[in-house]
Amino acid sequence: MTGNSVFRHQHAGVLSVASVDAPNVITSEWIDEQLAEVYQRNGLRAGLLAGLAGVEERRWWDKDVSFSDAAAMAGKLAIEKAGIDPSQIGVLISTSVCKEHLEPSVACLVHDRLKLSSSCLNFDIGNACLGFINAMHLGATMIDSGSVEYVLIVDGEGSRATQQATLERLRKPDSTALDVFAEFASLTLGSGAAAMVMTSTTRHPEAHRLIGGMARAATEHNSLCVGDLDRMTTDTHGLLVAGLDLAAEAWAEALIDFTWGSGIDWYILHQVSKVHTTMLCDRLAIDSSKAPITFPHFGNIGPAAIPITLASVQDQIKPGQRVLCLGIGSGLNTSALEILW
Repeated sequence: MTGNSVFRHQHAGVLSVASVDAPNVITSEWIDEQLAEVYQRNGLRAGLLAGLAGVEERRWWDKDVSFSDAAAMAGKLAIEKAGIDPSQIGVLISTSVCKEHLEPSVACLVHDRLKLSSSCLNFDIGNACLGFINAMHLGATMIDSGSVEYVLIVDGEGSRATQQATLERLRKPDSTALDVFAEFASLTLGSGAAAMVMTSTTRHPEAHRLIGGMARAATEHNSLCVGDLDRMTTDTHGLLVAGLDLAAEAWAEALIDFTWGSGIDWYILHQVSKVHTTMLCDRLAIDSSKAPITFPHFGNIGPAAIPITLASVQDQIKPGQRVLCLGIGSGLNTSALEILW
């Protein structure tokens, strides 16, 4: 049986959203220079990262900044922007894909860095690039139920270790063109951090209300993109085709439950590449002028991409405008969530 999971929210809203940029800019031209001998030996040309993927640069954290450090920086900024005391946070959810250890959770480390209350529930949610949207849905559900008053969602991602390991591996004398293409997507990754404070619109009428959303799974495609901190291998074409098919199926059914076919003012899309964004907009008949892009200068920052993109345009969004967050994550899953600004 196929179909979407549909959810609606009553009085949960976004009180603040914030992002922190990693300080070190790594250009695609520099990466091409590192792989010049590999390209020449295998008959490949430089410029695919910028020309095809549209990723001109990405960022790295300093070596002494951990993923939890980055997430905590964004969390601190979101709390300050929300104008609340950290002791009021009832639940902290980390959605970081990147983590140095299997345990403890990233949420534990961020909870300690932010000195949150001992009564603040804290845990990780992992779902590839959709973790942040999943956390927004879960946080809103907890607010709607009256379980908590304030929810803090954080995410810190870093591509330095993955890309350094990838470059070292691809520079080996026996690497082939197939090796380059299998790990091409890992070179489009980026680093960054984002956080969001959610609360009840009854308590804070100024919060931006979450209307609801949908999700759909196609987990038969779970082997198309497999990654860890050392390596990410991707069937780039297969992932693109299967992801677009999944999004189109979900979108068609979502229009039965939501009026997303018209009247959406902003589309905050998960940022993967130029090809992905262009084809997704075409497939769903989305007006690309309403979809701000961040991938040219930040790359694919995983689950942090949607909140980072939202944070980058939040000052331009007018009260009463409709914002739709939409993404596709390895696995495959897709999800969308509407916010009334």
